[in-house]
Amino acid sequence: MRVTLPKEDGLGPECRSRVECLQLLRSPTAHSPMEKGLAVPQDHRDFVHSLRMRSKYALFLAFVVVVFVFIEKENKIISRVSDKLKQIPQSLADANSTDPALILAENASLVSLSELDSAFSQLQSRLHNLSLQLGVEPQGEAQAQAQEALEEPFLRFSAQPRQRRHVLLMATTRTGSSFVGEFFNQQGNIFYLFEPLWHIERTVSFEPGGASAAASALVYRDVLQQLFLCDLYVLEPFISPPPEAHLTQFMFRRGSSRSLCEDPVCTPFVKKVSEKYRCKDRRCGPLNVTLAAEACRRKDHMALKAVRIRQLEFLQPLAEDPRLDLRVIQLVRDPRAVLASRMVAFAGKYETWKKWLAEGQDRLREEEVQRLRGNCESIRLSAELGLRQPAWLRGRYMLVRYEDVALRPLQKAREMYRFAGIPLTPQVEDWIQKNTQAARDGSDVYSTQKNSSEQFEKWRFSIPFKLAQVVQAACAPTMRLFGYKLARDAASLTNRSLSLLEEQGTFWVT
Repeated sequence: MRVTLPKEDGLGPECRSRVECLQLLRSPTAHSPMEKGLAVPQDHRDFVHSLRMRSKYALFLAFVVVVFVFIEKENKIISRVSDKLKQIPQSLADANSTDPALILAENASLVSLSELDSAFSQLQSRLHNLSLQLGVEPQGEAQAQAQEALEEPFLRFSAQPRQRRHVLLMATTRTGSSFVGEFFNQQGNIFYLFEPLWHIERTVSFEPGGASAAASALVYRDVLQQLFLCDLYVLEPFISPPPEAHLTQFMFRRGSSRSLCEDPVCTPFVKKVSEKYRCKDRRCGPLNVTLAAEACRRKDHMALKAVRIRQLEFLQPLAEDPRLDLRVIQLVRDPRAVLASRMVAFAGKYETWKKWLAEGQDRLREEEVQRLRGNCESIRLSAELGLRQPAWLRGRYMLVRYEDVALRPLQKAREMYRFAGIPLTPQVEDWIQKNTQAARDGSDVYSTQKNSSEQFEKWRFSIPFKLAQVVQAACAPTMRLFGYKLARDAASLTNRSLSLLEEQGTFWVT
């Protein structure tokens, strides 16, 4: 009988007898592959198992080490940041002697400053009203001393160094802006420019009124924005003749800006090269615009005077620019005094007015009256917008009357500096004392040296009452807003004992 042995992958080998089958079953070739695998030595299996376990432990330990390293680095970073945060309020608290809870480390400024200024203004206003009700309001020098005593702690508080300020002295011609601009020009850490927009007006022609007036305002605004960022190159396309290699001899009124006449902007004098608007106290070479821009960036603050910005609303993009911290000081003056001064300084433009006065005509040409009325209205509308304090202008606008500056120059200078958030230095105070109590006024129509308390009313004795009547009729709403009284007749116009100025107190600081 022939028998076939079973096998996992098919039939196994054949055997003819039972003995052969038993032998085949005992033979190693008859075992299945599984049985062959089980035949691996025990020590080999133990070694493989040990390797597997060790690799698992090694991976686990590596993961633990990585986690600990990461946690340690995070702790160090958090610790350093915490130390910095602790140092900032501590150092500010030491410098200011104030509670660290009042301090916010943003541009190294004090979060409560504006609130304190507002509270101070409210307190001062309430004291003023109370004194009026009681009939014991201090007058003259006593009032000024009382106000300075109230301001002193706030002036010390606001004198702490803060972020860069950008101050715009916004005015019209013959309002005393050159004189008031010197308050900022004399401060060593302020980069001051005198009428840089003059170049744009001379180069680009705009028709008065309508769309052209709006277009000119946009051009002035965009140039102004770049100047506040110390991009003085923006002026080069408007300077005539054009600068060569950023050197120019024709920067308007360079001598009225101390920053453009100081080292290193004042380069060595070059023979046979004369500047049209040279520095007053020293001889310098042509203005290097690159050096001027670098000096602007080194100064703590920036200020400039402009009589060509008429509409306050056009300044909104500057007020909202995060790179700028804009402060607008609008300077106004009695329209009758402005006209009297312009007829002397710009005599050629007022021939029609002079002819009208000389010939005794009943009516002035209507276009002249309309131009006067339009100028007054633009000033009034800007002031009303500023006094309303829209959100974009809140805390950034101050209205100042020239007459108040002339009567109390040092007090008004302190108010303007406090509004701007810049400490007033003794250097500026000394300049004000020396240049507002001069024995006689400077002969130049642009002179900033004068006896300010006497000079501001000189126009009353040089302007005919007929001329004053025209101004009063055209500018009555503007005069009422700014607190200028109307003269009833020629006698009241020239009567020095009758003031044509309303006392408005701190109403003008917003």
